[in-house]
Amino acid sequence: MGSVLISEVGPRDGLQNCKAVMPTADKVRWIRAMAAAGVKEIEIGSFVSPKLLPQMADTGEVLAEAVTIPGLTVAVLVPNLKGAEAAIAGGAHKITLPMSVSETHSLRNIRKTHAEVIAEAKVIADRLAELPEGRRPHFEGSLSTAFGCTLEGPVAEAKVLACAEALMAAGCDEVGLADTTGYGDPASVRRLIRAVRGAVGAGALTGVHFHNTRGLGLANVLAAHEEGITTFDSSLGGLGGCPTAPGASGNVVTEDLVFMFEAMGIETGIDLEALMATRAMVAEALPGEELYGFTPRAGLPLGFRGMPAPAPAG
Repeated sequence: MGSVLISEVGPRDGLQNCKAVMPTADKVRWIRAMAAAGVKEIEIGSFVSPKLLPQMADTGEVLAEAVTIPGLTVAVLVPNLKGAEAAIAGGAHKITLPMSVSETHSLRNIRKTHAEVIAEAKVIADRLAELPEGRRPHFEGSLSTAFGCTLEGPVAEAKVLACAEALMAAGCDEVGLADTTGYGDPASVRRLIRAVRGAVGAGALTGVHFHNTRGLGLANVLAAHEEGITTFDSSLGGLGGCPTAPGASGNVVTEDLVFMFEAMGIETGIDLEALMATRAMVAEALPGEELYGFTPRAGLPLGFRGMPAPAPAG
């Protein structure tokens, strides 16, 4: 029944919303454990000001370790050219520039207007074009607050399409849809995916990022998958949210997401038991932080047969 790519964003989106700062060694241990469980893409951090997000102050150190893990695609969020330069220097395989469709949120989140974000995308794309093809990270423009914003309310579809077209024209390799504040529902997910693909092409939209704010995370994932989306962001234990969007609670739980797809016969390549075992190290490194997820609490059903454990790298 095909396969999907689960992109783990816990070390970035998850940790940026935690009060505690996870030690660098624990971050690296967590990332290595997830990769060993079969997670093929991990967003390991973001190059933002440590004054704004002290949880991300060690992204350079974490990146240096993560790129040594065989078979792992290492992703980093960058708000500007300076961040992109740091990601390039560290050998990141993928960089994501966030562009909030809600300009109010954009100003609060990265202190840039739409025009300024597009200008930043252009200079980043020009910088990437100077690199040899083998050293050029994949460049995604993430359309944050694409389904609605707790600061502005509903977001017009026309604004989403205009932002998507502008990012692609600026030189992004693709755009992603992010439901930063949990406004989306399966019907709106279907409509927006079709509309954006109609504007920029199916190949320019392959990934989505949903939050589970109102309990519709997995339903939205399933709707997106049925529209042909193959890459899904999620966070171990549902950690995360957006510090600059009031009420933007946690991400889709990676463990529940993997279980859903594997139960449906759709390959993720992830060993669920090994994945769930990483919760213990996260809980130990983030004392007092609540971890969510139905599958880890209920356990796997008797007779469940997901994908076999991945072969050891080497």
